[in-house]
Amino acid sequence: MTLPHLRISQPHNGIFAYYDGRVAGYRFDPRPNWVDEGGLGLGIASFTLVEGKEAIVYDTGTTPAHGTAIAEHLKGQGVERIRIIYSHWHKDHIAGTAQILAVFPDSPIIANIRTAEHLTTNKSDLESTRRWPPITPLALPTETFDGTLKLTLGTRELELHCFNIHSDDASVMFLPAERILLAGDTVEDPITYVNEPQDFAKHIADLQRLKSLNAIKILPCHGADPVIASGGYDTNLIDATLTYTNWLQSLANTPENPTQSIQEILADHFTENHVAWFEPYAEVHASNVQAALGLRDG
Repeated sequence: MTLPHLRISQPHNGIFAYYDGRVAGYRFDPRPNWVDEGGLGLGIASFTLVEGKEAIVYDTGTTPAHGTAIAEHLKGQGVERIRIIYSHWHKDHIAGTAQILAVFPDSPIIANIRTAEHLTTNKSDLESTRRWPPITPLALPTETFDGTLKLTLGTRELELHCFNIHSDDASVMFLPAERILLAGDTVEDPITYVNEPQDFAKHIADLQRLKSLNAIKILPCHGADPVIASGGYDTNLIDATLTYTNWLQSLANTPENPTQSIQEILADHFTENHVAWFEPYAEVHASNVQAALGLRDG
């Protein structure tokens, strides 16, 4: 696969974003596939932090070609040693690991214990053609943590924090001195995809906890490329996600209007430019509504 629309930017000193997708007519393959549906169709970024000859890779790309591109870019930056961190276990965030390891062999792969459990449990499925394309081979974490893990990269101090938002195994990366948050899929512009609607209450509580980190710049994996490239979002993105998740939870528990559009639910946030409309998220919203209604009807 060639990557004609891969954009590499530097949102902050020593932080690189590898963004692909959100391009009309651009597809990985004409057949139904998760690369386009969850990744390129919405736009997706992986990130690296580089200091001298060392780097941390936060998610390895949506395809093997993305992993190769990340590794080649790091080599061009003079990097010799890396650590890989998985934001969570979903395919579009881990598909390029083998290609990165081919360039940087024996690099540690760090994930929280729930991510490691999900990947181990689902390894045969992720490597199969049941939901095409397969990830072969799947690289499992070599180091795990729970709660919080503190790391250093040169002079930078980093923190990994576990959350239950979007999935129950989210790991965000926070740079406390600079108050920069690499958020994975815990927040998206304009809305997150709900995988586990039974955990709405946990999502809401953890979004409040995420906000308490007091980040001033947020770099989500799914968002608008110009915003990410220019430094990221502010905490209003978390507020928008809270507004939306609260609405979904209300839909699951009360006879709210399930036909409300994203624009109606997040009207104030759109007016204040906290988030921006992107048409493919209409399908994400429809899926989220069905998930919420399924809780009520079940």
